[in-house]
Amino acid sequence: MMEKLEPHFKEGGKLHKFWPVYDGFATFLFVPGHTTQKGAHIRDGIDLKRTMITVVLAMIPALLFGIYNVGYQHFQAIGQLDSVSTGDIITYGLMKVLPLIIVSYAVGLGVEFGFSIAKSHSINEGFLVSGLLIPLTCPPDMPLWMVAIATVFAVVIGKEVFGGTGMNVLNVALTARAFLFFAYPAYISGDKVWISLGGENAVDGFTGATALAQFTSQGPNITNPVGQPMGFMEGFIGLVPGSIGETSTLAILIGALILGLSGIGSLRIMVSVFAGGYIMATLLNLLSSSFPDNPYLTVPAHLHLVFGGFAFGAVFMATDPVTAAQTAIGKVIYGFLIGAFTIIIRVLNPAYPEGMMLSILFMNVAAPLIDYYVVQANIKRRLKRVTVKAA
Repeated sequence: MMEKLEPHFKEGGKLHKFWPVYDGFATFLFVPGHTTQKGAHIRDGIDLKRTMITVVLAMIPALLFGIYNVGYQHFQAIGQLDSVSTGDIITYGLMKVLPLIIVSYAVGLGVEFGFSIAKSHSINEGFLVSGLLIPLTCPPDMPLWMVAIATVFAVVIGKEVFGGTGMNVLNVALTARAFLFFAYPAYISGDKVWISLGGENAVDGFTGATALAQFTSQGPNITNPVGQPMGFMEGFIGLVPGSIGETSTLAILIGALILGLSGIGSLRIMVSVFAGGYIMATLLNLLSSSFPDNPYLTVPAHLHLVFGGFAFGAVFMATDPVTAAQTAIGKVIYGFLIGAFTIIIRVLNPAYPEGMMLSILFMNVAAPLIDYYVVQANIKRRLKRVTVKAA
């Protein structure tokens, strides 16, 4: 069917202006049939679309758990958790999450198609991943029109103005989240936005604050929304308030395993982010007795790794191959600094108890500088070896 349609979209066909749209769908469904004409004649089943699809598959565990958790937090908030079925929980979660995903993809791909037709170039595949990342970093009740505006901003300002996929300086999904955070802070921060109440009142004494937000008032001994202690395992499993896709460290690590085994995600960056966060949190713990007014200093290092967007950012955001460091040593430095800066922002700036978004965006800008100095160090080291042999 695709082969029969192809002549209509080629040069001279009635629909030749829409060739990028046809080419996008055709290469999405099938591996491109053209071969290399110069140099090494290599054919492989992997290309950029299949790379992006693998990342999407890696996010499915976090997405599925996020759908369940949205419903779970809702019925827990209104005091009906014991009287509803798993199907009710999942249905409510789907009702909240699917519209966000549909709007993100519809708007983002619409902008991508428009630019491709206007510029007469192939559709950029990068939004296959960004289109899912954007809703997964949002609270469940984020207004759809805000998601649409943030998506347009991220695609146009964050990517297309730089030349499209592979040319952007900042992670596209984080650009959308940063836009939402600074343009509409009341909808993406505070204690009430992380749980969808569906227009109903929560039970008495209920608080929807995230674990990181509760540290300011409770220290490390925090409780879940119904007053039960919330520790490492609760954060690791993920039945806690937060953005849709970032609450379950377990689901995120399943995605990390997929990315690592496929070779698409950089394990160097992932491990370095966790190492940087853990080491910095441990060092700051040593200062807790000197600054008793800051409860974040008392939060154990291992809790920082499972609460908030730390794991999600380490696995799916920091590893963005376009905006991350490219050299092997550079990836280690890049990841380590992301983890360290995240903890510094969380602990020393309690007004913003997250930090992952800002630290990744900052290191996106610094990544080329890191690679530059790594390459220069390699050049100097090799020149020294050449000098020694010549002597």
